[in-house]
Amino acid sequence: MPNLDTSTLQLILVALVALALLAQAVVLFVFFMVLRKLAKSILEEIQELRSSVTPVVDKTRDLLTRVAPKVEETTADLAALAHTLRAQAADMQAAADEIAERVRRQAGRVDTMLSSVLDAVERAGVFMAGAVAKPMRQLSAFLASAKAVVESLRNSEGAPRKVAHRAPDDRDRFV
Repeated sequence: MPNLDTSTLQLILVALVALALLAQAVVLFVFFMVLRKLAKSILEEIQELRSSVTPVVDKTRDLLTRVAPKVEETTADLAALAHTLRAQAADMQAAADEIAERVRRQAGRVDTMLSSVLDAVERAGVFMAGAVAKPMRQLSAFLASAKAVVESLRNSEGAPRKVAHRAPDDRDRFV
């Protein structure tokens, strides 16, 4: 290599820097062109999206405008219905409590009446048992004695009397 002095060296370095700057400028220009093309395609896509979404948004806005009063009215009606149902439920609960109390009182009355009737039936049964059983026992005793008399008369007519085994000192005793 020939002898290079500093000014030649500086000139070479300046040329290299200029070439680097020129290459950088070309790369930036290419980058700018690619970004510009990309921006145009994105803008076109956004326009297409806007053109397809705008009618949907407009229809939704119209629908909400038409439906909002009806929704508010329905909400108010539901609130009134809930309030009415609560009031009716409270009335039904009060009526059910009153009916239950009346049933409880009537059950107590029926229990008292039934107990009185059963006590009267028991007293009547005891009275009837006493009134019927005593004469029946007397009649039964009378029939038994009549049967015994008839049997003893029947046995005494045809056959000699059987002598009971008596103990020797048993003569005067009667059982």
